[in-house]
Amino acid sequence: MGLVIEDDHDIRELVRVVLTQAGFEVRAASSGAEGVLAAKELDPAVITLDLGLPDIDGFEVARQIRQFSDAYIVMLTARAEELDTLIGLESGADDYLTKPFRPRELRARVAAMMRRPRSTPDLAEEAGSPSAAGNEGRKYTHNGLDLSYESRTVAVDGQELSLTRTEFDLLHALLEAGRMVRTKADLVRRLRDEPYDVGSYISEADERSVEVHMGNLRKKLGDSAQNPRWLQTVRGVGYRLAPAED
Repeated sequence: MGLVIEDDHDIRELVRVVLTQAGFEVRAASSGAEGVLAAKELDPAVITLDLGLPDIDGFEVARQIRQFSDAYIVMLTARAEELDTLIGLESGADDYLTKPFRPRELRARVAAMMRRPRSTPDLAEEAGSPSAAGNEGRKYTHNGLDLSYESRTVAVDGQELSLTRTEFDLLHALLEAGRMVRTKADLVRRLRDEPYDVGSYISEADERSVEVHMGNLRKKLGDSAQNPRWLQTVRGVGYRLAPAED
């Protein structure tokens, strides 16, 4: 199921066509309040969200949806400023596109996200994700943090955390790599479900979005950038797992 939250009729219909061609049953909402209600009722797998809605701005809509849904959220915005993009990602969006956008790019972004598993094993199996199959049953433990790939759960010192799919996938990538450094470009490709060395174009905005997601992940873990227990920043390069505690 795909949900389009957009007040502009022409763009709403364009996105509806793109998602329908991608194989989704699509519903649409023309306001923020209507969109939040639709997300609760429909439990969509992916949501496209306009930033400039007439009643509630897209930032607040994303925050409200994130309280009950782990759907992928792609924010569509006419604002090109980096600050708006960062606020959108911090509000819970997984990706963003600036209007006007190319329909093929939106479809490619959605397809890449849907190759990543959903939050439960059954849904991951339904998605038929190669990466999900390769990691089935994998569990990681490091400095009091436990991650189960199969159940898509994370706990710190026995306390389960609520992570977005993007945050979970970034954490899994670092645990999987151990002390090996993952560049920001590596992590962008991981989120796209591409091989690390595929050579696809990575923009500064793509890398900046990884920084924002990592910042959100660090906050949820209660980790310190200066004295990290799990997420160690390698300045100018990327991230790696912090050393094991004695």
